[in-house]
Amino acid sequence: MTAFHHSFDPTSLREYDIRGVVGQTLRPEDAFAIGRCFGSIVVRAAGRNGGAPKVAVGYDGRLSSPEMEAQLVAGLRACGLEVLRIGCGPTPMLYYAAYALEADGAVMVTGSHNPPNYNGFKMMLGKKPFFGRQIQEIGRMAREGDVVPSAIGTDRQVDVSEQYVARILKDWDGGDRALKVVWDPGNGSGAEIVKKLVAKLPGTHYVINGTIDGTFPAHHPDPTVAKNLEQVIAEVAREGADLGIAFDGDADRIGVVDDEGHILFGDQLLVVLARDVLKAKPGGTIIADVKASQVLFDEIAKAGGNPLMWKTGHSLIKAKMAETGSPLAGEMSGHIFFADKWYGFDDAPYSAVRLLGIVARMSGKLSAVRAALPQVINTPELRFDCPDTRKFEVVQEVKARLAAEGAKVNDVDGVRVLTEDGWWLLRASNTQAVLVARAEATTESGLERLKAQIARQVEASGLAAPDFSGANAGH
Repeated sequence: MTAFHHSFDPTSLREYDIRGVVGQTLRPEDAFAIGRCFGSIVVRAAGRNGGAPKVAVGYDGRLSSPEMEAQLVAGLRACGLEVLRIGCGPTPMLYYAAYALEADGAVMVTGSHNPPNYNGFKMMLGKKPFFGRQIQEIGRMAREGDVVPSAIGTDRQVDVSEQYVARILKDWDGGDRALKVVWDPGNGSGAEIVKKLVAKLPGTHYVINGTIDGTFPAHHPDPTVAKNLEQVIAEVAREGADLGIAFDGDADRIGVVDDEGHILFGDQLLVVLARDVLKAKPGGTIIADVKASQVLFDEIAKAGGNPLMWKTGHSLIKAKMAETGSPLAGEMSGHIFFADKWYGFDDAPYSAVRLLGIVARMSGKLSAVRAALPQVINTPELRFDCPDTRKFEVVQEVKARLAAEGAKVNDVDGVRVLTEDGWWLLRASNTQAVLVARAEATTESGLERLKAQIARQVEASGLAAPDFSGANAGH
């Protein structure tokens, strides 16, 4: 048998996952290599614990996913593993399977919210996210052929979808109130699970774009982009629904619109969820990423919680939740993590059911809750090019200048600067050659001053300031 060696495209091994353009930076032979290397890590870890190692594998609805999954399974089997193939479904269903089937590891073949010609892999080792240096280690192992000796493993199909849906519904706490709900899984891999859920929930449910289709014919499956929510907003208006819910391509991120068709941003949604969780968990630590509104952190404190601002990135948030015993966390991008009654991973179908329970128990409407939040004006997330070799340096230069000026800075992830007007953020993306900026103020003139501060700092480091034109939004 020839020795195993493989080289990945260097752009495909990312901070939180492995991903690339199918046929260009990501190919079926990469999937086999991931199986061979990740499988070797699982075998070596399990060898210390005893027992036959098992890995759960799932895939999304992309056209390239079945072939990628088959090659991944072949690589895992070549390590002598038992592979549990849960089939096509949402990423959180694979995470659930890892717990329910007591797997030693899990791999999801998914391009998440990226365009149809992308694909990728998300992994868990034991019950923990697999990211950062661990992903780079897969690259090293492949290059050096550092894998366990070839062996003959097994694989079998395991359908956990009914069990997953039943476990989600166990936490339904909205009684029998008949809500009207519009669902848009966006032709993504959460579509079949949505249909199973709504068949068992009280109320009237309208599912649009409910067929899994890897070409995403209706719209791009990213619920953080307002344009992608136009259909669900129109349907909420047409049906007079209580709310609308949208998922991204692999259903680990959620988008919500209220009965008036207004979008609830990730941090606003987290306020609604946190108030409810804190009733049962007073003093609980609620985590949100550094891009979230100050309103969120203030409202968590008002509700008797302990707000914690943390680094952006679903793997980083999960790790911090485990460390702090946090019952709930969320990101602006729509990743919501329940450890209250759930397993601590980001799960859009589960978060949707918890939200519906809250709305069902409300005396008023979701729009009234949104409207009662303190009103602020903010920019969307502004991304502008900066070479990978410079992006972290620029943030350090800005931090040094701010320290010299005596500014109030939170540096947990980049720099978040608190001023009389509000706050502004500058951070380096972990996944792209860009810097990310955001600002929030209580007045238009205050926001202009914050934007000017960002521009001044960026230009002082020799970069062109981001284009702020048309970048103000109520929130």
